[in-house]
Amino acid sequence: MRLLHLISSTNPADGGPIEGILQLAPALAELGVDVEIVSSDPPDAPWLASSGVPIYALGPGILTYSYNPRLVPWLRHNAAQYDAVIVNGLWQYHGLATWRTLRTMDTPYFVFSHGALDPWFKRHYPLKHLKKWAYWPWAEYRVLRDARAVMFTCDEERLLARQSFWLYRVNEVVTSFGTSDPPLVGGEAFVQAHPHLQGKRIILFLSRIHQKKGCDLLLDAFSQVAGSDGRLHLVMAGPDQIGWAASLQAQAKRLGIDRRITWPGMLQGDMKWAAFQAAEVFCLPSHTENFGIVVAEALGCGKPVLISNRVNIWREIEADAAGFMDEDTVNGTVISLRRWLALHPDEYADMCARARQCFASRFHAQRAAARLVEIIEQQAR
Repeated sequence: MRLLHLISSTNPADGGPIEGILQLAPALAELGVDVEIVSSDPPDAPWLASSGVPIYALGPGILTYSYNPRLVPWLRHNAAQYDAVIVNGLWQYHGLATWRTLRTMDTPYFVFSHGALDPWFKRHYPLKHLKKWAYWPWAEYRVLRDARAVMFTCDEERLLARQSFWLYRVNEVVTSFGTSDPPLVGGEAFVQAHPHLQGKRIILFLSRIHQKKGCDLLLDAFSQVAGSDGRLHLVMAGPDQIGWAASLQAQAKRLGIDRRITWPGMLQGDMKWAAFQAAEVFCLPSHTENFGIVVAEALGCGKPVLISNRVNIWREIEADAAGFMDEDTVNGTVISLRRWLALHPDEYADMCARARQCFASRFHAQRAAARLVEIIEQQAR
């Protein structure tokens, strides 16, 4: 089987979708599936060479919609070589380009919405939602309607998607998503890079520095528990794509916790895994998260996760007792932090073991790859 993924950019700073594609590729290869990607990246983008997957970078798109005049001709010439095409994300031109091209061809296409239909965006960005309504009927609605299937990474995401637009006609399927086994990297390298963390109990946030991730409420919550143990230290790791870090750092200073927070920026490769291993717990109090590949990575490292109930895999994690979850508020985050801090060392060790088991049984890349192949084979008949 040959699969083609379409995504606006393969820049690792863009977060979970591209990371998920790259993590699934080796597991799919074990099943005899070749994966390739087409994107609107610059052909000389520095991250292309290290991806491990063939990427056809067609050059930057135009405007925020990423309109790329080279995409439809490329698909017309190449799409027949693939058994299926997978559109990753919505509200970008590559989805409409796929619909325009493949609706008259035999090659089936599928859509991963990656949380883009979460009603949180409708509530918190009403003007932007009105703009989306302007082209929903003639663009995204048709892309979803005519796809062989729209794949959701969990049942929670599937149910929430139905609340975004009343004009909604989709062949829904729930797949799995995940990541591969973490490499054998210890936490020493991260502590050596940040010597002031020696002997600290690290709470790790690792994601984009963005409003939807709940960074500001995590700072407020940490300020309320920091006094319970002088060894507690918060690491806020991730790319700052919207220039919000300076405001958050000013917030930390007002709260009197600025000396107890480290901002290492985006972590990649072994340093990312070292940060996971150095941490005692992982915290992601997002306002919306369709899956959260970093949550799966933390579980794979045997770290309990403290998440909001807006991270769509919270039910699975709660069922496996692999962490704590509460509302996406300051109080909800405080509750989760305090529940973790109240654990007896033996209880904490048990939760670490359950975190690893939760990853192995639900979010391992091999499981996700097998489910993806199953869906494509069933729906493409």
